[in-house]
Amino acid sequence: MLKKCAEIWDEVRNQSPLVHCITNYVTITDVANIILAGGASPAMVENTGEAYDFALIASALYFNLGTLIGEQEAAMIDAAQAAAKAGRPLVIDPVACGVIPSRAEVLNRIARAGKITCIKGNRAEIKSLAGMKSQARGVDSLDEGEGLEEACRFLAEKQQLVVAATGAIDVVADYEKLALIHNGSTLFECITGAGCMVGRVAAACIGAVPSEPWLATISSIAAFNIAGEKAARISGENPGTFHSLLFDELHRLRGADIVNEARVEWKD
Repeated sequence: MLKKCAEIWDEVRNQSPLVHCITNYVTITDVANIILAGGASPAMVENTGEAYDFALIASALYFNLGTLIGEQEAAMIDAAQAAAKAGRPLVIDPVACGVIPSRAEVLNRIARAGKITCIKGNRAEIKSLAGMKSQARGVDSLDEGEGLEEACRFLAEKQQLVVAATGAIDVVADYEKLALIHNGSTLFECITGAGCMVGRVAAACIGAVPSEPWLATISSIAAFNIAGEKAARISGENPGTFHSLLFDELHRLRGADIVNEARVEWKD
């Protein structure tokens, strides 16, 4: 499995898939740069007059509900329709859906307009979407993760897609399989947008190998977390330095690093 994940990661750099992002304004520059660091090509197209046509030529789409405004929502609906028409994968980060009910309603409208390939959220967001009680403070999860595997499996089965829940241990499920990713760094909690960035890397990996969305999502999270571990070894407890080094380490990371360093627990 890890060998296949490594091949997917290297394929991103071979293909340089075009990732169409409609995203959080707080982290938009970091998102573009992390996609570039991973070997893909970012585009931030959210004009309602352009989103539909651009989605037709993109390799994958990534939507983030973090700073949602009406223009973005309309563009997401248009782009989702185009993605469904063209068979392009769509990754969504349902930011704060557990504390702002209207976010879940937006997610449902996008799902009706197109076809979601992967939902990537923190523990509280995923549990909330699965109908379970969760704890959150704004966009941050305070949830300890009890019942998280069951929530991911339930949501993946119900929606027939890939579900990724990020936290101290990341959980990635589809309607048949589940994996736990044990790599990562506590410094991710000290910078803004780590979750946003890993979601865009997931979109790039799925865009490169759309036939393997579960393994592509695992590959992306493992790669991002390994890059974080490498950056933390150099930065020490300095989040600003860590933030900068994260891009450098992801840029240098290759499939062999996933084979050698990924700590993934595979479950049926």
